[in-house]
Amino acid sequence: MVRCEAASYGMVDPGLRVRPLDLVKLAPLMERTSGSRDVTIGLIDGPVAVDHPELARPNIHEIGSGACARAESAACLHGTFVAGILSARRGTVAPAICPRCTLLVRPIFAEATAADGETPSATPKALAAAMVDCLAAGARVVNASVALAEPSMRSEHEVERALDHAARRGVIVVAAAGNQGTLGSTAVTRHPWAIPVVAYDLKAKPVGRSNLGSSIGLRGLGGPGERITSTGANGRPLTLGGTSAAAPFVTGAIALLWSQFPAATAIDLKAAIAHTHAPRRRTVVPPLLDAWAAYQVMRSRDRG
Repeated sequence: MVRCEAASYGMVDPGLRVRPLDLVKLAPLMERTSGSRDVTIGLIDGPVAVDHPELARPNIHEIGSGACARAESAACLHGTFVAGILSARRGTVAPAICPRCTLLVRPIFAEATAADGETPSATPKALAAAMVDCLAAGARVVNASVALAEPSMRSEHEVERALDHAARRGVIVVAAAGNQGTLGSTAVTRHPWAIPVVAYDLKAKPVGRSNLGSSIGLRGLGGPGERITSTGANGRPLTLGGTSAAAPFVTGAIALLWSQFPAATAIDLKAAIAHTHAPRRRTVVPPLLDAWAAYQVMRSRDRG
């Protein structure tokens, strides 16, 4: 099965000194751009309350049935929360990283579960199909704030084929590493094309329950995953954490970089966000994203 990778923290601490955006140096990049509509993000998650007043509605499109039917469902709350990190209007409670980018909502979680019930889930086959749908719809970067649970060899092969397809198309896939506190990998996190993301707290330390592993440490990144406040489908701000909250910070940074450097390839961007770290990492813990350093790398290459 596939499940969303978020955990509730309650409301954000008003005395918090470090902003999540500052943790990964996204603020200076966000001052330069709000994104470009030519950069399309595929969001594989729960359905999204697309009429939420704080979302950049004109730039959000649904693949199939992407809107919420039940605002209080765990699936809708999760999808709308992640959508707000990427595509809320600037000046709202959400991080609102890339509101001018195009967001394609491709739901993967059903709304049958209440917000206080079990974590919503879907099959690996559904995850693979959602990736293919996002690619067909023109996504250039895909955010999958989900993790594989109880995978079978056959289902993992389907996910691997979808990731192979993304690699051939030059579409970057960013995926939550998972919150089970395990050491190892899945078909997603060990695939050489995917960028797995672990959660860091606001003291720049990895969150204990984030999944880790050699492939995650080698190709992954860390993102803010503690006390992240974003849009709630029920109209109230929602504060969550975990790797699913961390992943869209990496996705948003890539989308902003692509907006600034439209001629760049996926390989260029993946190299830029990894540039400040050792070429061969030998740890199971990936480093924090440094969005501003990646921008400097891209600007240097663009001038060259």
